[in-house]
Amino acid sequence: MIRVLLVDDQHLIRAGLRMLCDAQPDIEVVGEADNGREAITLAARLLPDVVVMDLRMPGVDGITATSRILAERPTTRILVLTTFGDDDHLYPALTAGACGFLLKDAPPTELLDGIRRAAAGDSPFSAEVLRRLVQRAVHARPETPRPVQGLTAREQDVLNLVAEGLSNTEIGDRLHIGVTTVKTHITSLMTKTDSPNRVRLALFARGV
Repeated sequence: MIRVLLVDDQHLIRAGLRMLCDAQPDIEVVGEADNGREAITLAARLLPDVVVMDLRMPGVDGITATSRILAERPTTRILVLTTFGDDDHLYPALTAGACGFLLKDAPPTELLDGIRRAAAGDSPFSAEVLRRLVQRAVHARPETPRPVQGLTAREQDVLNLVAEGLSNTEIGDRLHIGVTTVKTHITSLMTKTDSPNRVRLALFARGV
């Protein structure tokens, strides 16, 4: 069971997230907070596996709360869920230690998948956010994706598309394969390239 703490200053948002999570057999909402200060207190007391964290809140904001929570319990996984996907919010959140960054207009299935991936040690990002991370990282070095020894032809195809910032669904559509097959290839690629998450895999493909 994945223990989740929901942090958002809007009651309706929290209620919707709780209903979504409560309908899942493997996710348990152990608490809710409407500001960063309360989130820090509840995280220390409830010991959640994943904190779904908003960024803009009154008083202590989500970035400060993320840093404080991880300073006390580094194994906590903090997944940002916000309306704001701009660099002014993205990079400070990642610097504070957030493991992933999703936008509030993401489909419910993407959020649930993000919670599960965060709990499993992965780094879930909305496709739009992932593209920006990759583009910014390779801006000064715009090499084409490099071939990697030991990969199958299909794995190399998937790696090239990950380097472009495509989501699993987009990769599947481009290569005419299922999303589950895409996920299997990406797991294999991360193992073969010693990449801990999708962002590092994309940067590896670009030679960064």
